[in-house]
Amino acid sequence: MGGGDKALLPLGGRPMLSILLDRLAPQVAALAISANGDPSRFADLAPEVPVLPDSLPDYPGPLAGVLAGMQHAASLGLEMVLTVPGDTPLVPSDLAARLLEAAAPIACAASEGRAHPPVALWPASLRDHLRAAIASGEGKVSRWAQRQGCTVVEWAGEPFLNANAPKDLAALEAALARGT
Repeated sequence: MGGGDKALLPLGGRPMLSILLDRLAPQVAALAISANGDPSRFADLAPEVPVLPDSLPDYPGPLAGVLAGMQHAASLGLEMVLTVPGDTPLVPSDLAARLLEAAAPIACAASEGRAHPPVALWPASLRDHLRAAIASGEGKVSRWAQRQGCTVVEWAGEPFLNANAPKDLAALEAALARGT
């Protein structure tokens, strides 16, 4: 998608991340944006939402963002972290509730039989374990989540569309127009 921040691409005239934040706000106690690289690029998007830089050097991958979220949640006294990639803006309004109802160590979203491990609910208490896993070379969200006993929670349809190609952006535009 051109190598830029997919989360900042316009969808329905707004950055995808703005749409995602609006959908998540009623579902969680606090919002934060995890940002590898320069966090200032998100400063104007939602000034009231903290932007969390990776706490580990050399961008070790998406798990570093999960770790940043866990650390932030723990600093606020929160027990759980809901993660959603910034290019997955049309999440369902029951995402947090259904993942929490799974009553699992980690609950990952799935749709149409396909797991979406970055869309998950994580206990902040696993942050030290995750930091050690990343330090030992773990880089795959799905593999680490499975090792922790991830429970998959299924949704009908495809509420976890993301923008990996121009055709995906067109599909997201169509879904947004349908009121998804």
